[in-house]
Amino acid sequence: MARVENVNTTDIRDAIRLGCRTMCSVFDADDHDVPFFRSSVRPDAYLAFYHGHSESHVPGRHLNALLNAQDATGVELDETAIDKHTRAAMLSYSGPVALPLNRQTQAGLPVVFLPHNIREGFHALYALVRYRDSAWARATAEASIAAIQDLWHPTEGWDVARLENALGLHCLGIGALSTFVTGLARAIGPLVKYYRATRYAPALDLALALKDKALAEFFGPDGAYDPARFGTHTHSTTCVMSSLAQLADLLGDASLMERVKAFYDNGLWCIRDALGWVIENSGPQAHPDRGEVNNTGDIVETALILGRWGYAECYADAERIVRGHLLPSQLRDTSFIVEGSNPEGIDGRRDVANRHLGAYGFPAPYGHEPLDAEGISFNMDIVGGAVGSLCEVYREATRRDSLGHWVNLLFDHETPDIAVESPYTHPSLSVRVKRPGALWVRVPPWVDPQNLTITGTTETPRLTNDYLFLASPPVNRAIRIAFPLVEHEIALEHRTRTIRARLRGDEVVVMAHHGADLTFFDSLEP
Repeated sequence: MARVENVNTTDIRDAIRLGCRTMCSVFDADDHDVPFFRSSVRPDAYLAFYHGHSESHVPGRHLNALLNAQDATGVELDETAIDKHTRAAMLSYSGPVALPLNRQTQAGLPVVFLPHNIREGFHALYALVRYRDSAWARATAEASIAAIQDLWHPTEGWDVARLENALGLHCLGIGALSTFVTGLARAIGPLVKYYRATRYAPALDLALALKDKALAEFFGPDGAYDPARFGTHTHSTTCVMSSLAQLADLLGDASLMERVKAFYDNGLWCIRDALGWVIENSGPQAHPDRGEVNNTGDIVETALILGRWGYAECYADAERIVRGHLLPSQLRDTSFIVEGSNPEGIDGRRDVANRHLGAYGFPAPYGHEPLDAEGISFNMDIVGGAVGSLCEVYREATRRDSLGHWVNLLFDHETPDIAVESPYTHPSLSVRVKRPGALWVRVPPWVDPQNLTITGTTETPRLTNDYLFLASPPVNRAIRIAFPLVEHEIALEHRTRTIRARLRGDEVVVMAHHGADLTFFDSLEP
């Protein structure tokens, strides 16, 4: 039995850096450097074009993640890769209307329209405007918002006749086999980001229209989840949840945030487990252990926003998810990938293992290969979703605002304001503020306050809402907060099995994997 080694990293910045490396290596030299979408590493190893998503989907995920990563962490980027993703996005928007389109074949023109891809299209345009001040992206975004307002109606839906007959598009993902959640609702999040970056009012107007429909028909006050209404593609559900949280945060809308929290506490648990793994498809015939990592990232991003709104237990959820699933599931050992002969020199079969290093895909909680899976894949869009979420984790681990310094996640982290040493990599939690200001340090829920030992300050901290509060921490002197990383077991209830895991604090130590290959952790089984 093979086991992937050293995947349980605790270094967020390193995971971001490695994911950026992946996103800069996925271009098809046989297709004018348009990025690949499809991926397989077992039993066959290849990267490939897909008629529904390659140029209309991947550049948005990757530009959003790459440029975000550079801004958040200072990671160095290959500018030629940014140019290639930008050219692919331009190809996608080169059709008869300002919507993200795809080619049916690599030799064809962009004529395939899926509303599902509008989110990714706006992510490309947002990132290029926000981080590269692209005039093309700004003009295209404004034209796209106008086109959607013209071709889509909240009750009547898309004007398919005009899309197909007048514009000559081939429409997919519209009708009985799709839902609003799996389509246009996904765009709320990047529209919010675009409005934050530009204050372009029509972007907010469209986001509000989409929000109204989402609340009226899907995200009700009871927080229930019904796959027949939402659709079984779970990433669409999680990214709309995250989008609504972003909009509520932008507007300071407490009633909207209550809807998000209701779904987070209720319906979300129909598709997730305690480590933030999310089933890839919620249909009755779906594989019970096949997940999708960018779904997990959406939960984390939502948790971070809720945590900032005062729900400290959501920060605790985010930390457990990041340590227990999001970081361990990054592909860091590709030695198991067997590349076949490639006498024709097809680029999609060249250097497949190396180009997958740092990828994210469809794991089980216990490893890369779910039991009884037909194969292993890491579709290239997913690494963008995961890295984008890790950027938000990196930003939110600590922050400084009018109330002082906040330590929300207990990772090693340093900024111009604060330096944190994690209790997972050091003998104790250490916090050193570099500028005067009050200090708030989150205490995990599994820590007994009676077991806290605090040194480096003469002040007696106050415990409030799961935070230690120090009104006047010393500047440039370490405050050490010691507590045991308690070991405890949890049970992940999946459709066909219960998966037991033992945690040390929020870090998984061992997990039952029922004989699976390519596991993230040593086995809990005797």
